Amino acid sequence: MSRSRSILHVDMDAFYASVEQRDNPELRGKPLIVGGTSGRGVVAAASYEVRKFGVRSAMPIRRALALCPQAICVRPRMRRYAEVSAQVFAIFRDYTPLVEGLSLDEAYLDVTASQGLKGDPVSIARDIKQRIASETKLTASVGVAGNKLVAKIASDLDKPDGLTVVTAETLQSVLDPLPIRRLPGLGRKKGEQVHAAGLTTLGELRCADEQRLRPLFGGDWARWRERAAGIDDRPVIAEREEKSVSNERTFAVDLAEHRAMHAELVALADQVAARLRTKALRAACIGIKIRRHDFRTVTRQLTLAPATQDSATIVRAARQLLDEWLAQEPAARLRLLGVSASALDDEIQPDLFSSVEAVPQRKLDATLDAIRDRFGAGSVARASLLNRRR
Repeated sequence: MSRSRSILHVDMDAFYASVEQRDNPELRGKPLIVGGTSGRGVVAAASYEVRKFGVRSAMPIRRALALCPQAICVRPRMRRYAEVSAQVFAIFRDYTPLVEGLSLDEAYLDVTASQGLKGDPVSIARDIKQRIASETKLTASVGVAGNKLVAKIASDLDKPDGLTVVTAETLQSVLDPLPIRRLPGLGRKKGEQVHAAGLTTLGELRCADEQRLRPLFGGDWARWRERAAGIDDRPVIAEREEKSVSNERTFAVDLAEHRAMHAELVALADQVAARLRTKALRAACIGIKIRRHDFRTVTRQLTLAPATQDSATIVRAARQLLDEWLAQEPAARLRLLGVSASALDDEIQPDLFSSVEAVPQRKLDATLDAIRDRFGAGSVARASLLNRRR
């Protein structure tokens, strides 16, 4: 007889904000917003101190500051978060090779086959939480269940620093009273429609008949009723190919000068290149995203051969794309700029016969990365690139 599955969903608590508070003692215990220092951005992460005021991720910064005027805003340090995430995921892989990362701060772990060596699922969950706290000084909330859906719901029921176990015997009693918004994947708009139809809890959705559900979900009605019942047979997928690496910035004041646009583009492209190096990836396609003052958004892409993680090469490609667009719309004012790297591949060893010029550039990239790791993303600028601004 096969053993029933044991799935963990591990979710770091207010991850970006918690890293900032850990690294900067002056921010500890204070309402902190990660996501920008102007009113035009969005909240990437909110500390638990600021959540008391109703501030949430994906909320416009302007709205968040209206709710909590005393909040401290800091810009994200994605490279730093990626480094801490790598530490956390290394802990996960000490317990099982079946780790499915959903983002930098959450993952599914299938520990079904790990129990002989590592203990029962609850013990594994406790060990993982303890090691995260000990090795990173951060906290995580864990849901333990027989499938991914229920484990994800469970991890959110006792935040922060929670551990919630849902067994086959307690499944219905745990899920049925939960509000409909707790069902992953439903979405805000659809959730509002379901709620307006009189289905306010997972239990009510689980017990509803086809006549009531078909107008809401169409031919997919039975699957949503099963989800409300906690039925989910999706496997944990150990490897998930990363599709792209990107960075963008919304400006408090629209950019009108080409020199300022190039300066921002250089910084964004350099950050994308640094993230590629952190992830040991190379990109064969560089893109830019432009949002005008009237909110019209355009994208442009350029293919590179060979693929690269070199800052200077990625900056040149991004600048070329921006210059070509500005030649057509020289008077445009920009509300947002972004740089992306896609068509990713695992990093390969440099060609022994690559150009001599490439060697010092790789050394420069590595040196700047090390300085930023130690002193922060804004501690050093790449003069050779800054001098190219027009």
